[in-house]
Amino acid sequence: MPDSATATTATAAPAPTGFPGEAVARDDFPLAFTARALEMIKTALAETKGEDGNYLRVGVKGGGCSGFQYSLNFTDEVDDEDVLVVVEGLQIVTDAFSASYLKGTELDHVDTLQGAGFKFNNPNAKRTCGCGSSFSA
Repeated sequence: MPDSATATTATAAPAPTGFPGEAVARDDFPLAFTARALEMIKTALAETKGEDGNYLRVGVKGGGCSGFQYSLNFTDEVDDEDVLVVVEGLQIVTDAFSASYLKGTELDHVDTLQGAGFKFNNPNAKRTCGCGSSFSA
C-alpha cells in the first residue's frame, strides 16, 4: 500500500499531435507565470484568433542595450529543440538556448503609471536596462 505522505509528481500534459519537441510538467519548465500574465496571454490569443499561431514562444535573443533581449510572440513554428508546457490550456514553448537563461524567471503582467506590459523577473540577470526588456547574464 502506498505511503500517504509520499509526494505526487506533476506530469506533463500531452503534447499536441505533431509537436516535435519535448512536453514537460509545469514545474520542469524554466519559466513560471503569474495569474495576471496567464490572463493577459489568453486575452491576446483570443484577440488574434490564433492567426499568428497557437503557441506562445518565450525566448531570449542577442540584442538590446544590456546584451540579451526577451521575446514573446505567437507562432506555429516549433522544432525538436523546443520544450513545451501546457498551462491552463495555453501552449507555451521555448528553445534550449533560451531555457538556460530563463531558468527561475517569472513572467508577470504589470500596470504602472508608465504603461502596461509583460515583465520578466529574472533572478539570474546581472544587469537590466531601464525598459526591462533586456538584460545581461
